[in-house]
Amino acid sequence: MTPLTSHTGFHGVYPILYAYFNGDGGIDRAAMARQTDAMVRCGAHGVAILGLATEINKLSLAERHEMLETVAEALAGRKPLAVTVGENTVRGQIDFVRAAERLGAAWVILQPPPVKDVPEPELIRYFGAVADAVTIPVAIQNAPNYLGIGLSMAGLGALHRQHPNFKLVKVEDTPREIEALVQATGGAIDVFVGRAGVEQPDAIRAGAVGIIPAPEACDRLVRSYDLMDRDPAGSDAAYRDALPALAFLETTINHLVTAGKELAAARLGLGPVNHRLPSDLTPIVRATIARHAQALGPL
Repeated sequence: MTPLTSHTGFHGVYPILYAYFNGDGGIDRAAMARQTDAMVRCGAHGVAILGLATEINKLSLAERHEMLETVAEALAGRKPLAVTVGENTVRGQIDFVRAAERLGAAWVILQPPPVKDVPEPELIRYFGAVADAVTIPVAIQNAPNYLGIGLSMAGLGALHRQHPNFKLVKVEDTPREIEALVQATGGAIDVFVGRAGVEQPDAIRAGAVGIIPAPEACDRLVRSYDLMDRDPAGSDAAYRDALPALAFLETTINHLVTAGKELAAARLGLGPVNHRLPSDLTPIVRATIARHAQALGPL
């Protein structure tokens, strides 16, 4: 696929980095830099941070800034940087977006406030106030199945019409739902999809411009994306090579940020992983991680 499929020019595979911690419980800056470099080496079209895979809900505000600074420094403008913003107020989101922009972020992904049953017009006003106050393109994370709150397809269209700086959306939807979203919004909003990269080729065929998976299969997913136009069979083969690991990880967020982080660490050669909260990595899970790491090879 080409950038011409995207209104913003942002497209392709943007791995969202895992949060690696040192033995004292703080952010492991060296591990984060190594992970960032690996995404660039594997040909990622961009890098994303501070989403659910980065355990944003387990980081203090100071740590979110530290994570942002660490990755921005390591990335050094080599690829576009997309930053998830999880602050719970309009002012907090505006301030964090501006900090991200100063450090070179190309676009941001706003998470909704953690309040259920908010009327949709109020949620549109919330996101719109942030979008109107900043200059870099704004997306929202529209994943009610994970976050418990989100906008309807009609609401996404209204947000774009009323606040033109809202240009992208990050969803956790199937290709069927993506196709319906693109049709409902007239293709006016660039769609990125998470879901750990599961169904990536069909998500792109359904109208998504990009994927935001976790890092552990970046090389295969990038190859699959890059070959879609000129070698569909090769694209599907690269995706099939990643699929067993993706299917293993795409169950729950907690499983992704424990087992997935371990798998990525094994491919990156990082050594033992320090988890911020206790993780239930049973012997069969650890054996499965080791098998996938061996099959995929070094990253």
